[in-house]
Amino acid sequence: MTELELYITTYFGVIEAKELELISELFEEATLSKGDWFLKTGKQADRLSFIKSGMLRIFVHTKDKEVTQWISTKGYFITDLSSFVLDNPARWNIQALSDTLLFSISKENYKRIGDLVPHWHQLEKLFIAKCFTMLEDRIFSHLSMSAEERYHFFYENNKELFHQVPLQYLASLLGMTPETFSRIRNKQLK
Repeated sequence: MTELELYITTYFGVIEAKELELISELFEEATLSKGDWFLKTGKQADRLSFIKSGMLRIFVHTKDKEVTQWISTKGYFITDLSSFVLDNPARWNIQALSDTLLFSISKENYKRIGDLVPHWHQLEKLFIAKCFTMLEDRIFSHLSMSAEERYHFFYENNKELFHQVPLQYLASLLGMTPETFSRIRNKQLK
């Protein structure tokens, strides 16, 4: 199984080898240099990608600050799902934090999968359910954990990001000010 096929089955479930090969052929490798845009707010998301290497930040500008929604790394998929699936203007900016290699499928080719794989719509429902569950987990952690608990949980599961991503992005991702983030971080380093 190729790396791309592994990513597809991780998010969409078990797919027969022949069908998986057909789906994989619809993807193309793409690269982004550090600072390049994958998507900007207000534009149409025209592709879904899996990250082979590198990092992308999903964020939005509000009236008085910039809010980081997520940092996507190797193995994660990337798009503005609402824009990609529902044809809404993108809510999120997505920008490369490092040189990034992607496996990308155009929206047009994504729509073709249903013709190639008869049970695709069931697999797609599973994918959307997994996305929703991940979102529920993030909301629950923000509602039920203190800032310090969120920091510890995120650190234990994403240690490498603390050395690769500007700390103000991580603070925003965790729903805290850079000052609170620094205070908790300094406490941990003692």
